[in-house]
Amino acid sequence: MALSLPNLVPRKRRGAELFLTALAVAISILAYAAVGIGTTGSIPSDTFKLGGAVIIVAIATSLIVRKLAPYADPVLLPLVICLNGLGLAMIYRIDQDCTDFCLGGNYEPLANAQLIWTALGLVAFTAVLFVVRDHRSLQRLTYSFGLAAIVLLILPLIPGIGQNIRGARIWISLGPFSFQPGEAAKIALAIFFAGYLVVHRDALALAGRRIFNVDLPRGRDLGPILAAWLISVGILVFQRDLGSSVLFFGLFVVMLYIATERPGWLIVGGGLFGMGAFLGFKAFGHVQRRFDVWLDPFGDPDNNGQIISSLFGLAHGGVLGQGLGQGSPQLTPFSFSDFIIGAFGEELGLTGLMAILLIYGLIVERGLRIALTCRDAFGKLLAAGLAVSFALQVFVVVGGVTRLIPLTGLTTPFLAQGGSSIVMNWAIIALLLRISDQTRRPAPEISTFDGNEETQVVKLP
Repeated sequence: MALSLPNLVPRKRRGAELFLTALAVAISILAYAAVGIGTTGSIPSDTFKLGGAVIIVAIATSLIVRKLAPYADPVLLPLVICLNGLGLAMIYRIDQDCTDFCLGGNYEPLANAQLIWTALGLVAFTAVLFVVRDHRSLQRLTYSFGLAAIVLLILPLIPGIGQNIRGARIWISLGPFSFQPGEAAKIALAIFFAGYLVVHRDALALAGRRIFNVDLPRGRDLGPILAAWLISVGILVFQRDLGSSVLFFGLFVVMLYIATERPGWLIVGGGLFGMGAFLGFKAFGHVQRRFDVWLDPFGDPDNNGQIISSLFGLAHGGVLGQGLGQGSPQLTPFSFSDFIIGAFGEELGLTGLMAILLIYGLIVERGLRIALTCRDAFGKLLAAGLAVSFALQVFVVVGGVTRLIPLTGLTTPFLAQGGSSIVMNWAIIALLLRISDQTRRPAPEISTFDGNEETQVVKLP
C-alpha cells in the first residue's frame, strides 16, 4: 500500500504584499502633500505627478514579483517603496528652498532626477529577477565576480574617467553621466565572499591557539582576511574613501564569522580594523580631519559648517519635529544626499527618525530571516552578506551624521539623492527576493509506483 504525504504548499502572501504596498504608497503621497502644505500652504499642483509615479512603481514591482518570484518575501518590497517614496518627498522639499549654498553651486531639479534614477532602479530590479532564475547559479561565477569587483574598484583611479569629487576619488564619468562603481562592487564582493567561504569554510573554521577561552584561527589561514584588509587600506589610501573601506572589510569579517561560527575571526578582524584606523589617522591628513571633526566640530566652524548645521537641525527637530516643510534643512550643505538623515531628524523629529530606522531594521531582519530559512549554504551566506552590508551602511551613515562615529561619506540607502546608490540597492532587493522565492517555493513532486497504483508524493523541504 502506497503512503501519500500531504501536499504542503506555502502561501504566496501576495495579497498581504499588495496591502502593505498600498499603505507604503499612501504614506509617500501624504508626505509629498504635507511638504507642499508646509512650504506653500497648499497641496502641490504636481502631487498627481509624483503620486502617479509612485503608484506606477508600486504596481510595476508588484506585478514583476508576482510573475518572476511568486513565493518571495511579502514584506521587503513595501518597506523599500516606503523609503524610496519618503526620500522623494524630502528631496522635493529641499528643492523648494534650495539655494546655491545648499547645492554647492550646481543647481538642478533633484526630485526629477531622483524619479529618473528610481525608474532605472526598477529596470535593474527587473533585470536581476529575470536573469537570475536560481541564485545558486551565481556560485559558479564566484571568481568572475571577484575579478569584476577589483576592476570596479580600480576604475576611479584610471586617468580620464575617474573623478575627484570633494576629496574622494570614487566616481567615474561617462559622457554626461557619473557613476560610483563601489556600489556595484559591493554586490560583486558579497557574491564572491559567499562563494569563496562556502568552499573554504571547513579549513577556515579549524581552531588554532586558545587565548582567554577563545579559539583564534590558525596562522596559515589568515591570508584571506589579510588580503581583504589590504584592499580596504588601498581604498582608503588611493581613493580617500573611508566609508567604503570600512564597509567592505566589515562585510568580509562578518560573513567569515557567519560561515565559520568562530568568534576568533571577529577578534582578528577587530584588531586589524583598529590597526588600520590608527595607521590611517597617523599617515593621512584627510583621516585626521575626519577625526577632528568628530571629536570637536566646533573647533573649526568655518570648515565644519556642514556637520554643525546638521547637528543644530537635529536639535531643532526635538522629539516630534517641526513638521514637513516647516524646518530649514536647506541650510545644511548637501542635505539632499550626505545629510538627508539630518533633514528628516529636523522635520520629523526623533520619533520620525526612529520610525525610519525601524524600517531599515525590518529590511535587515527580513534579509537575515531569508538567510536562516534558505536550504543551501551559498544562499545563506549571500542573503546574510547582503543584509549585513545594508545594516553596516545605515549604521555608518547615521552614526556619522549623529557623531556616534567619524563621518565617512556613504549614502543613505533609498533616501539620499544618488543614481548609482538607488540602482544598486534595488538590485540587492531583487537578489534577496530571488533567494526568498527559491527558499519558499514548494518542492517538486515525485511519483512512486507500488505495482498496483501510482501515487504522487511531494518531497518535504
